Amino acid sequence: MWRALALLVAASVGVTFFVVTIAPPVKKITVPLSQTAAVVAPSEFDTVRLVGKAAVVIDIKTGATLFVFNADTQLPLASLTKVPMVLAVSETLSPDDLMTIPYDTAPSSSGRRLTKGARWRVQDVIDFTLVASSNEGATMLAAAADAGLRQKYPQAPVGSATLWRMNDLARTLGLEHTYFLNVNGLDIDATHSGAYGSARDVAKLFAYAESADSSLFSDTRRDDISLTSPDGKHVTSAINTNEAQGEIPGLVMGKTGYTDLAGGNLAIVFDVGLSHPVVAVVLGSTRDDRFEDMQKLVSAARADIIAGR
Repeated sequence: MWRALALLVAASVGVTFFVVTIAPPVKKITVPLSQTAAVVAPSEFDTVRLVGKAAVVIDIKTGATLFVFNADTQLPLASLTKVPMVLAVSETLSPDDLMTIPYDTAPSSSGRRLTKGARWRVQDVIDFTLVASSNEGATMLAAAADAGLRQKYPQAPVGSATLWRMNDLARTLGLEHTYFLNVNGLDIDATHSGAYGSARDVAKLFAYAESADSSLFSDTRRDDISLTSPDGKHVTSAINTNEAQGEIPGLVMGKTGYTDLAGGNLAIVFDVGLSHPVVAVVLGSTRDDRFEDMQKLVSAARADIIAGR
């Protein structure tokens, strides 16, 4: 223990004490490297700015959320609704089953239509419906699956079993902000959408769709499709409504959505490397900006994952 050294000086008027304190030597403290503050590398998402009202990016392989922006805000879904519709009808309709088209999906002058009376494989109708985002195709598929779904789920109402199963599936998956009022996502009127959900809910839904049966949605990776009916009498084609399709490496599946109430929506699953799926969703953008918004998210996700951030 260090003590103060006191010096006494005698004086004629008394005794004066001078106290001199001698401090201990200063020790140099070295902080181990493991205790220093970690330097966090900047994320590519730090500079991402979107037109859309909500977005989310989730690494399906790790479960990590890479980007969130109003991810739990409930918004109109538009034709993203066709993905759960396909999941529902596929429970009772086999891809190779044949179904008769009850009415034309487009005017007779259009080469991109399903013609009344033609018989097509269910998977062909699914492909046409998803790639062209055909509302008529969605309605036909839902009607064709109605009886089978009612047999599987007796509690489902007659004539709307597919819609019932879509909502049941949303509940089963824990999609807290999602519900469907019709099978194609069209606006019901000027103030009511045909379906509502959040970006996070849509991401969960698409991740489930990819894991459940990605083959149902495989043609959504293509720029366009050409189809021939099994009897060879009918030929049709469809151009992909996802204009960013060719700009997304590793695309597994995707679906667009656009209505007056929804604006521009886009949801995709894409691979970063071998068997490393990522899901990205943009809601409430514009018809054109949704594609640029998505390309920004895909680019940032790929850069961060490859860099190990």
